[in-house]
Amino acid sequence: MPILRWVLVPICLAYSALYSVQLTCVSLSMLLFSAWYNEHDGDKEPLSKNLLTAFMYGSLETGGILVAARDHTQVSPTGLVATGLTFAVFSSTLHAQDFKDADGDRQTGRRTFPIAYPVISRIAIGLAIPLWSILLSLLWGLDILSATTFVAYGCYVGTRFMLYRSVQDDKRSCEYYSTWFTLHHLFPAYWYYYHGDNGRPSLAFVEHILNGSVVA
Repeated sequence: MPILRWVLVPICLAYSALYSVQLTCVSLSMLLFSAWYNEHDGDKEPLSKNLLTAFMYGSLETGGILVAARDHTQVSPTGLVATGLTFAVFSSTLHAQDFKDADGDRQTGRRTFPIAYPVISRIAIGLAIPLWSILLSLLWGLDILSATTFVAYGCYVGTRFMLYRSVQDDKRSCEYYSTWFTLHHLFPAYWYYYHGDNGRPSLAFVEHILNGSVVA
C-alpha cells in the first residue's frame, strides 16, 4: 500500500495541472505538509501537529474552491477570508479531538496538548470555542437569531470540555465540536447570499479591537 500511495502522487499532481498552475501548487503543498506530518514525525509534538493539520485542511479547502470555481486560477476575496479563518479556527481548537484519544496517543509516542497540558488545554478550548463563535458571527454579519444560536451552541460545547472529562464525555463533546466546526463553513454561503461575490467581510472591527488593546 505505501507503493500505491506514492504512485498516486504524480497522478494527482498531473490531474491538478489540467485545471491550473495554482491548483498544482496547492496540491504540492498538501503533499509536502502530509509528508512532514506522516514521514517526519510532524504529529509527535502538539504545536506541529495542530499547525500541520490546519495547513493540510486549509490546502484541501483551497483546492476544492479552485476546482469548483468558474476561474480555476484564483480564489475570490471571500474565499480567501474563509480559508484563512479555517486555518486559524482549526489550528487553535484542533486539540478538542485529542482529549478522547489521550491514552492511545501516549502509546504511539504522540505528545498532544491534552497530554502535555491537561488542565490548560481544557481551559483553552473552553474559552476558544465561545470566543471564535462571537468573532465569526460578527465577521460574517450573521443576523441576531443565527448569531445568538451559534454563540450559545459554542458556549455549550466549550463548557462541556471543561466540566465533563471522562473518555465517553470527551467522545460526545468531540462530536458536538465537529458539528460546531462544520456549521461555521456555512457562513461564507450566508455572506454570498446577502452580499454577492464582490468584496469580502470587513476586518475593521478586529483592527479596532486590537488598536484599542494596544492603546490601553
